[in-house]
Amino acid sequence: MIATDLLPRLFDSIGLPYPVGEDAGDEALSVTPLPGEVDQNFHLSLPNGAEYLLKISAPESFDQAPILRFLANRELPFATPRIVASLDPDQAAGHGSVRLHSWVPGRPLDNVTPRTAALRRNWGATCGHLAHALQDLDLPAAHRVYKWDPAAASGARRLVPLLTGEEVALANYFFDLVDGCDFDRLRRSVCYNDAHEHNLLVDQTGEAICGVIDFGDTVYTATISELAVACAYAGMSEPDPLGAMRDVVEGFYSVFPVTDEELAALFPLICGRLLLTVTAAAENRRLKPDNAYLSISEAPAWALLRRLREVHPVLALATFRVATDRSAHPRLRTFLDWAATAAPAPVMALEGRLVPIDLGVGSRQLGLNRNFEQLPAFVKHMRRVLEDLDADIGVGGYGEVRPVYTTDAFAGEGNSGPRWRSVHLGLDFWARDSGGTVFAPIDGTVRHCGIDPTPGGYGGTLILSHEPIPGLTFHSLFGHLSPASIAHFPAGTQVQRGQAIARLGGSDENGGWPPHLHFQLMLDLLDRGAEFPGVAYPEERDIWLGICPDPRILIPQPVPAESPSLPPTEEMRQQRDHKLGYSLSVSYHRPLTVLRGSGSYLYDDRGRRFLDTVNNVAHVGHEHPRVVEAIQRQAAVLNTNSRYLHPTILELADELTNLLPDELSVVHFVNSGSEANELALRMAEAVTGTRRVLAMEMGYHGNTTRTIDVSSYKFGRRGGAGRPAETVLLPLPDQLRRRHLQPDWDTNDDAPRTFIAESILSCGGQLMLPPGYLDSVFKRVRAHGGITIADEVQTGLGRVGSHWWAFELQGVVPDIVTIGKPFGNGHPLAAVVCTTRVAEAFANGMEYFNTFGGNPVSCAAGLAVLTTLREEGLKQRAAEVGGYLTGLLNQLRANYPLIAEVRGAGLFLGFELTGKDLAPATAPASYLKNRMRELGFLMSTDGPHENVIKIKPPLCFTRAQAERLVDFLDRVLREDKMQIR
Repeated sequence: MIATDLLPRLFDSIGLPYPVGEDAGDEALSVTPLPGEVDQNFHLSLPNGAEYLLKISAPESFDQAPILRFLANRELPFATPRIVASLDPDQAAGHGSVRLHSWVPGRPLDNVTPRTAALRRNWGATCGHLAHALQDLDLPAAHRVYKWDPAAASGARRLVPLLTGEEVALANYFFDLVDGCDFDRLRRSVCYNDAHEHNLLVDQTGEAICGVIDFGDTVYTATISELAVACAYAGMSEPDPLGAMRDVVEGFYSVFPVTDEELAALFPLICGRLLLTVTAAAENRRLKPDNAYLSISEAPAWALLRRLREVHPVLALATFRVATDRSAHPRLRTFLDWAATAAPAPVMALEGRLVPIDLGVGSRQLGLNRNFEQLPAFVKHMRRVLEDLDADIGVGGYGEVRPVYTTDAFAGEGNSGPRWRSVHLGLDFWARDSGGTVFAPIDGTVRHCGIDPTPGGYGGTLILSHEPIPGLTFHSLFGHLSPASIAHFPAGTQVQRGQAIARLGGSDENGGWPPHLHFQLMLDLLDRGAEFPGVAYPEERDIWLGICPDPRILIPQPVPAESPSLPPTEEMRQQRDHKLGYSLSVSYHRPLTVLRGSGSYLYDDRGRRFLDTVNNVAHVGHEHPRVVEAIQRQAAVLNTNSRYLHPTILELADELTNLLPDELSVVHFVNSGSEANELALRMAEAVTGTRRVLAMEMGYHGNTTRTIDVSSYKFGRRGGAGRPAETVLLPLPDQLRRRHLQPDWDTNDDAPRTFIAESILSCGGQLMLPPGYLDSVFKRVRAHGGITIADEVQTGLGRVGSHWWAFELQGVVPDIVTIGKPFGNGHPLAAVVCTTRVAEAFANGMEYFNTFGGNPVSCAAGLAVLTTLREEGLKQRAAEVGGYLTGLLNQLRANYPLIAEVRGAGLFLGFELTGKDLAPATAPASYLKNRMRELGFLMSTDGPHENVIKIKPPLCFTRAQAERLVDFLDRVLREDKMQIR
């Protein structure tokens, strides 16, 4: 508690009346205690809005005044406390140091969610600015022995007896690491030494630190300790702590330079700070068991130490070197200089035809995912590839981003959601058959010889160590060998340049792979053997390729280069903006370069797999093998126009009309949903004799002139010409707000009119029509001689689960149904199906001919889609999984008021985000969409205010994928920018 006489004295010293007393009433001072390890801290709020920090320090506490005054005269991109008033020792009356500080606004970093990479880099930059500002400060009081000095962490080893169980061994491992460093050789300066989440204040954007407080831990120590403390706290609670630390180091280095010696000491200093945290907590628990604040970081510190126990110090150093624009390994330059003049022997007899093999994400040689998701299929596929190329050996793969390792078995968790080790670190030599001889490229010693029995592992594996010149040691790994061929090479065996050391293993002994040699170089083994990684996460590409240089440098024969890499995303975006139509757009704030699709997933150029919840055009799944093969087979035989007789178009027409009510029996095939709706409007005009149309507000029916005229989503928004006179709009029926639930339109005549609408309003925000809505509209339209068109481009073919068509949910049968590219799973195939009455009216003597509408290839694709829907039970799956996902979303709705409504049918769903009084929450919806993209999930928004998240994935979407989606939605909904203000 605060002594009652201290505050009046402080306020008097700065000429402010003390607002407390019998007559103060609402003018009373607000005093809020704040946590602290040593000092007493209080937040003071005055009636006039002014805020201060009251700090009461014991006489023996570190005097923060000199450093605060020093920083007050430095230009910094963040605020630090200013001393407003203080009491001299006589006035403090035995309370030690009593000071009134300016209140630094901002939100503690500990309360910010999420902690983005940009925020972590700013965290590091903040420490860099402090290091720069303090490097010239001469502060004698900071020259002290202090328990929170990371460079003095060895002194805390005396507290190890206070630890229990496995903590003892873990602590001793890291104390040994710290003890092995000579921190006295490092550059030294005054350090703030306390850049953790409770002392850093973040601005309203959540991306930048705007204030630094509490300088009580200031100490004169190794300058790099400033960065070490920040890294220690930034790594806590992150799935990839080393990646988080890399962000901080990048930020620090952008402001303040670091030396090689400092980088070498950084990881031990980080671990030293964590040791100080856990040992101090153990001591405080014994001395002050009632002060929970003293152990606030203990649990996350232990968790981080356990994670860092799996990180080799050399890998940590490589990460920090790359973050500071250095090569990952300090010996890389020496290796490259030596290798440039070396005379290695061939690792294989590369006789016969040698061809490059592309197994990258977008590789056409690799083809469908099913060619590699199961190893036996991959064995057959690679044999066919080599045969088709008439090749004896195929080579490639160094640094190649491969989708081969993006199955669930290879999944990990990064700081931005799911991730996969997709970057290949070696060079592969693919052979048609096993048994090929492998040779040592240079002299070496067997470091490891054994068998990796893991399915998908290396099988027979040999690792050689080489020391060609003093001071240079590196290693070579040979994987997928015949175990029998290396049985006579125990560790320690000397091998000579050009000596036969192994033979290629068959798939029954090499981990299950096609016969090939995986040849990889490593500048450091990181104390590993056959388990040394052969692939890396894409965000760690520069680190691992710096540890594992290109093996081509030790292959004397000419070897084809890797496929050229794609341009960077920003360069590709600029080329697109320049070369393609200027009105085109891309999804997301950070556009995706998508190179592969399979099932419910899309894959970007880094091999990252994104769960696709929005691309309904891939109706039965991206690149479904049955559809792909049907297209390939028919394209190899015939593709021509529909003026010739062909059985496939008739078969497709039968299959399609079998799914529709009997009244809808005449089919016209076209190439797109826009064409289908354009044709449907022409057909309706042939019946009604007029172009008058009744449509829905926010409706979208295509990009032709005529379909835009009935699409207020286009003509009523930016760039649109406004509503044509012949178009009448029905307002959106909003069941959430109870508006426009009955269709009502006012016209001055009873002339016939065509009604066109989606059966569930997609651009309107996935709006379900009220019961009986379409029936009411249909009856009135038909009573005046009109025609009804159901646009089922997005909702048809089983997507709603309970029925084949969404119009069936309303118990009506339209005169015309239009179907779009989901019919061909993305292949240009669409259809218009109508009654005989409409077909007869349209056949007025003018031929309708669509050159490639209904061509044999498109029809083959359509038949494959319908067969897949039937044989895989995808309509039933849409009902089951859609119902399950709806239930999960409603559970989220119960927990988050931001979700006002979950709606839709089957796998055509949406949920609307609103603030107070159901005001559209457009900004949170945009944030959620883009944030989910960062985490590996593709979503989109719709509705008049873009505040509805739409969910319309391929129908192969599973319950497990629904659960994964909702887990991450729950994560994002907790984040700061998703909170209702």
